[in-house]
Amino acid sequence: MSECIRTRHDGGVLEVVIDRPKANAIDLATSRALGLIFQNFRDDPELRVAIVTGGGEKFFCAGWDLKAAASGDAVDGDYGVGGFGGLQELRDLNKPIIAAVNGICCGGGLELALSADLIVAAEHASFALPEIRSGTVADAASIKLPKRIPYHIAMDMLLTGRWLDVHEAHRWGFVNEILPADRVMERAWELARLLESGPPLVYAAIKEIVREAEGSTFQTAMNKITKRQFATVDRLYSSEDQLEGARAFAEKRSPIWKGQ
Repeated sequence: MSECIRTRHDGGVLEVVIDRPKANAIDLATSRALGLIFQNFRDDPELRVAIVTGGGEKFFCAGWDLKAAASGDAVDGDYGVGGFGGLQELRDLNKPIIAAVNGICCGGGLELALSADLIVAAEHASFALPEIRSGTVADAASIKLPKRIPYHIAMDMLLTGRWLDVHEAHRWGFVNEILPADRVMERAWELARLLESGPPLVYAAIKEIVREAEGSTFQTAMNKITKRQFATVDRLYSSEDQLEGARAFAEKRSPIWKGQ
Protein backbone atom coordinates (compact mmCIF):
# COMPACT_ATOMS: atom_id res chain seq x y z
CA MET A 1 0.00 0.00 0.00
CA SER A 2 1.18 3.52 -0.78
CA GLU A 3 3.06 5.35 1.96
CA CYS A 4 1.26 8.49 0.82
CA ILE A 5 -2.08 7.27 2.19
CA ARG A 6 -2.83 6.93 5.87
CA THR A 7 -5.82 4.95 7.10
CA ARG A 8 -7.34 4.16 10.44
CA HIS A 9 -10.63 2.66 11.48
CA ASP A 10 -12.58 2.92 14.68
CA GLY A 11 -15.64 0.73 14.96
CA GLY A 12 -17.40 0.84 11.61
CA VAL A 13 -15.76 4.08 10.43
CA LEU A 14 -12.77 4.17 8.09
CA GLU A 15 -10.68 7.35 7.78
CA VAL A 16 -8.56 7.79 4.62
CA VAL A 17 -5.96 10.58 4.48
CA ILE A 18 -4.18 11.48 1.24
CA ASP A 19 -0.81 12.75 2.45
CA ARG A 20 1.47 13.66 -0.47
CA PRO A 21 3.10 17.01 0.32
CA LYS A 22 2.83 19.60 -0.76
CA ALA A 23 -0.45 19.48 -2.68
CA ASN A 24 -1.78 15.95 -2.02
CA ALA A 25 -1.87 15.43 -5.79
CA ILE A 26 -2.66 11.94 -7.06
CA ASP A 27 -0.41 9.99 -9.42
CA LEU A 28 -1.21 6.60 -10.94
CA ALA A 29 0.29 4.59 -8.06
CA THR A 30 -1.62 6.60 -5.44
CA SER A 31 -4.86 6.24 -7.39
CA ARG A 32 -4.45 2.49 -7.60
CA ALA A 33 -3.73 2.29 -3.87
CA LEU A 34 -6.84 4.36 -3.10
CA GLY A 35 -8.89 2.06 -5.29
CA LEU A 36 -7.80 -0.98 -3.29
CA ILE A 37 -8.56 0.80 -0.01
CA PHE A 38 -12.07 1.76 -1.08
CA GLN A 39 -12.68 -1.66 -2.63
CA ASN A 40 -11.78 -3.27 0.70
CA PHE A 41 -14.04 -0.77 2.46
CA ARG A 42 -16.90 -1.69 0.12
CA ASP A 43 -16.44 -5.40 0.70
CA ASP A 44 -15.82 -5.41 4.47
CA PRO A 45 -19.16 -5.95 6.27
CA GLU A 46 -17.72 -4.49 9.48
CA LEU A 47 -17.05 -1.10 7.88
CA ARG A 48 -20.08 1.13 7.34
CA VAL A 49 -18.88 4.70 6.66
CA ALA A 50 -15.72 6.25 5.21
CA ILE A 51 -14.18 9.70 5.61
CA VAL A 52 -11.71 10.98 3.02
CA THR A 53 -9.52 14.02 3.65
CA GLY A 54 -6.12 15.51 2.87
CA GLY A 55 -3.01 15.71 5.01
CA GLY A 56 -1.87 19.09 6.29
CA GLU A 57 -3.85 22.31 6.48
CA LYS A 58 -3.54 23.82 2.99
CA PHE A 59 -4.68 21.17 0.50
CA PHE A 60 -7.49 18.65 0.41
CA CYS A 61 -6.28 17.47 -2.97
CA ALA A 62 -4.93 19.26 -6.04
CA GLY A 63 -6.05 16.44 -8.32
CA TRP A 64 -3.90 14.93 -11.06
CA ASP A 65 -0.17 15.07 -10.36
CA LEU A 66 1.15 17.08 -13.32
CA LYS A 67 4.75 16.53 -12.23
CA ALA A 68 4.19 12.77 -12.43
CA ALA A 69 2.55 13.28 -15.82
CA ALA A 70 5.59 15.21 -17.01
CA SER A 71 7.74 12.30 -15.84
CA GLY A 72 5.76 9.74 -17.81
CA ASP A 73 2.44 8.99 -16.04
CA ALA A 74 -0.12 8.82 -18.87
CA VAL A 75 -3.29 10.84 -18.35
CA ASP A 76 -5.23 7.83 -19.66
CA GLY A 77 -3.14 5.33 -17.70
CA ASP A 78 -4.23 2.65 -15.23
CA TYR A 79 -5.89 4.48 -12.36
CA GLY A 80 -6.92 1.25 -10.67
CA VAL A 81 -10.12 -0.48 -9.73
CA GLY A 82 -12.05 2.65 -8.78
CA GLY A 83 -10.87 4.97 -11.50
CA PHE A 84 -9.15 8.23 -10.61
CA GLY A 85 -8.89 8.61 -6.83
CA GLY A 86 -10.37 5.18 -6.22
CA LEU A 87 -13.98 6.30 -5.83
CA GLN A 88 -15.64 7.74 -8.87
CA GLU A 89 -15.82 4.52 -10.90
CA LEU A 90 -15.94 1.97 -8.08
CA ARG A 91 -18.95 -0.23 -8.81
CA ASP A 92 -21.60 -1.06 -6.22
CA LEU A 93 -20.21 1.21 -3.52
CA ASN A 94 -23.36 1.34 -1.41
CA LYS A 95 -21.94 2.78 1.79
CA PRO A 96 -21.86 6.48 2.80
CA ILE A 97 -18.74 8.52 2.06
CA ILE A 98 -17.93 11.86 3.74
CA ALA A 99 -15.39 14.27 2.24
CA ALA A 100 -13.71 16.50 4.83
CA VAL A 101 -12.30 19.32 2.71
CA ASN A 102 -9.49 20.92 4.70
CA GLY A 103 -8.17 23.36 2.09
CA ILE A 104 -7.68 23.73 -1.66
CA CYS A 105 -9.88 21.31 -3.57
CA CYS A 106 -9.35 21.52 -7.30
CA GLY A 107 -9.32 19.52 -10.50
CA GLY A 108 -9.40 15.81 -9.77
CA GLY A 109 -9.52 16.68 -6.07
CA LEU A 110 -12.90 18.32 -6.61
CA GLU A 111 -13.99 15.30 -8.65
CA LEU A 112 -12.95 13.11 -5.71
CA ALA A 113 -15.01 15.25 -3.31
CA LEU A 114 -17.98 15.06 -5.70
CA SER A 115 -17.78 11.27 -5.41
CA ALA A 116 -18.67 11.57 -1.72
CA ASP A 117 -22.22 11.74 -0.37
CA LEU A 118 -21.60 14.56 2.12
CA ILE A 119 -19.01 17.37 2.00
CA VAL A 120 -17.95 19.36 5.05
CA ALA A 121 -15.40 22.10 4.45
CA ALA A 122 -13.10 24.44 6.32
CA GLU A 123 -13.67 28.19 6.22
CA HIS A 124 -10.51 28.62 4.15
CA ALA A 125 -11.38 25.93 1.59
CA SER A 126 -11.57 26.86 -2.09
CA PHE A 127 -12.70 25.03 -5.21
CA ALA A 128 -11.87 25.11 -8.92
CA LEU A 129 -11.63 23.10 -12.12
CA PRO A 130 -8.46 24.57 -13.65
CA GLU A 131 -8.01 21.86 -16.30
CA ILE A 132 -8.97 24.32 -19.03
CA ARG A 133 -5.73 26.22 -18.33
CA SER A 134 -3.57 23.16 -18.90
CA GLY A 135 -5.32 22.16 -22.10
CA THR A 136 -7.27 19.18 -20.84
CA VAL A 137 -10.80 18.32 -19.79
CA ALA A 138 -12.21 17.81 -16.30
CA ASP A 139 -13.90 14.64 -17.47
CA ALA A 140 -15.79 13.40 -14.40
CA ALA A 141 -16.69 16.94 -13.35
CA SER A 142 -18.08 17.64 -16.82
CA ILE A 143 -20.50 14.77 -16.24
CA LYS A 144 -21.32 15.32 -12.57
CA LEU A 145 -21.20 19.03 -11.82
CA PRO A 146 -24.01 20.25 -14.12
CA LYS A 147 -26.27 17.72 -12.40
CA ARG A 148 -25.33 18.91 -8.90
CA ILE A 149 -25.40 22.70 -9.20
CA PRO A 150 -27.03 25.20 -11.61
CA TYR A 151 -25.92 24.55 -15.19
CA HIS A 152 -24.54 28.03 -15.82
CA ILE A 153 -22.43 27.98 -12.66
CA ALA A 154 -21.03 24.57 -13.55
CA MET A 155 -20.22 25.74 -17.07
CA ASP A 156 -18.58 28.88 -15.69
CA MET A 157 -16.27 26.72 -13.59
CA LEU A 158 -15.54 24.31 -16.46
CA LEU A 159 -15.00 26.95 -19.16
CA THR A 160 -13.08 29.56 -17.19
CA GLY A 161 -11.39 27.61 -14.39
CA ARG A 162 -12.35 30.31 -11.90
CA TRP A 163 -12.08 29.73 -8.16
CA LEU A 164 -15.01 29.60 -5.73
CA ASP A 165 -14.55 30.30 -2.06
CA VAL A 166 -16.28 27.99 0.38
CA HIS A 167 -19.24 30.32 0.90
CA GLU A 168 -20.07 30.39 -2.80
CA ALA A 169 -19.65 26.61 -2.98
CA HIS A 170 -22.09 26.29 -0.09
CA ARG A 171 -24.52 28.71 -1.72
CA TRP A 172 -24.62 26.60 -4.89
CA GLY A 173 -25.16 23.48 -2.85
CA PHE A 174 -22.13 21.25 -3.25
CA VAL A 175 -20.87 21.85 0.29
CA ASN A 176 -23.08 20.75 3.17
CA GLU A 177 -21.43 22.63 6.02
CA ILE A 178 -18.73 25.27 6.57
CA LEU A 179 -16.67 24.93 9.74
CA PRO A 180 -13.61 26.40 11.44
CA ALA A 181 -10.54 24.51 10.28
CA ASP A 182 -10.04 22.84 13.65
CA ARG A 183 -13.62 21.52 13.62
CA VAL A 184 -13.73 19.89 10.19
CA MET A 185 -12.55 16.41 11.17
CA GLU A 186 -14.47 16.50 14.41
CA ARG A 187 -17.67 17.23 12.49
CA ALA A 188 -16.86 14.58 9.88
CA TRP A 189 -16.53 12.01 12.65
CA GLU A 190 -19.77 13.19 14.26
CA LEU A 191 -21.57 12.61 10.97
CA ALA A 192 -19.82 9.29 10.50
CA ARG A 193 -20.90 8.10 13.95
CA LEU A 194 -24.47 9.13 13.17
CA LEU A 195 -24.42 7.17 9.92
CA GLU A 196 -22.64 4.23 11.55
CA SER A 197 -25.58 3.90 13.94
CA GLY A 198 -28.11 3.83 11.08
CA PRO A 199 -29.50 0.98 8.97
CA PRO A 200 -26.81 -0.17 6.51
CA LEU A 201 -29.24 -2.03 4.25
CA VAL A 202 -31.34 1.11 3.85
CA TYR A 203 -28.24 3.16 3.05
CA ALA A 204 -27.30 0.61 0.40
CA ALA A 205 -30.76 0.78 -1.16
CA ILE A 206 -30.73 4.59 -1.14
CA LYS A 207 -27.35 4.74 -2.87
CA GLU A 208 -28.26 2.18 -5.53
CA ILE A 209 -31.61 3.84 -6.25
CA VAL A 210 -30.08 7.32 -6.50
CA ARG A 211 -27.24 6.08 -8.70
CA GLU A 212 -29.39 4.02 -11.07
CA ALA A 213 -32.26 6.52 -11.24
CA GLU A 214 -29.90 9.17 -12.59
CA GLY A 215 -30.18 7.64 -16.05
CA SER A 216 -33.83 6.55 -15.82
CA THR A 217 -37.26 8.08 -15.97
CA PHE A 218 -39.14 8.41 -12.70
CA GLN A 219 -41.61 5.64 -13.55
CA THR A 220 -38.92 3.23 -14.72
CA ALA A 221 -37.05 3.66 -11.46
CA MET A 222 -40.23 3.34 -9.39
CA ASN A 223 -41.17 0.14 -11.21
CA LYS A 224 -37.74 -1.33 -10.48
CA ILE A 225 -38.22 -0.52 -6.79
CA THR A 226 -41.72 -1.94 -6.48
CA LYS A 227 -40.77 -5.07 -8.44
CA ARG A 228 -37.64 -5.48 -6.30
CA GLN A 229 -35.38 -5.35 -9.34
CA PHE A 230 -32.67 -3.47 -7.43
CA ALA A 231 -30.51 -6.02 -5.60
CA THR A 232 -30.23 -3.82 -2.52
CA VAL A 233 -33.99 -3.23 -2.36
CA ASP A 234 -34.71 -6.95 -2.72
CA ARG A 235 -32.28 -7.72 0.09
CA LEU A 236 -33.73 -4.96 2.29
CA TYR A 237 -37.36 -6.08 1.82
CA SER A 238 -36.40 -9.64 2.80
CA SER A 239 -34.23 -8.67 5.76
CA GLU A 240 -34.43 -8.94 9.53
CA ASP A 241 -33.66 -5.21 9.66
CA GLN A 242 -36.88 -4.42 7.76
CA LEU A 243 -38.89 -6.26 10.42
CA GLU A 244 -36.80 -4.78 13.23
CA GLY A 245 -37.56 -1.25 12.04
CA ALA A 246 -41.30 -1.91 12.14
CA ARG A 247 -41.14 -3.64 15.53
CA ALA A 248 -39.03 -0.88 17.07
CA PHE A 249 -41.49 1.75 15.87
CA ALA A 250 -44.45 -0.19 17.26
CA GLU A 251 -42.67 -0.81 20.57
CA LYS A 252 -41.47 2.83 20.81
CA ARG A 253 -37.81 1.89 21.17
CA SER A 254 -34.61 2.44 19.23
CA PRO A 255 -33.98 -0.18 16.54
CA ILE A 256 -30.99 -2.50 16.65
CA TRP A 257 -29.61 -2.79 13.13
CA LYS A 258 -27.72 -5.95 12.19
CA GLY A 259 -27.28 -5.36 8.47
CA GLN A 260 -29.03 -8.63 7.70
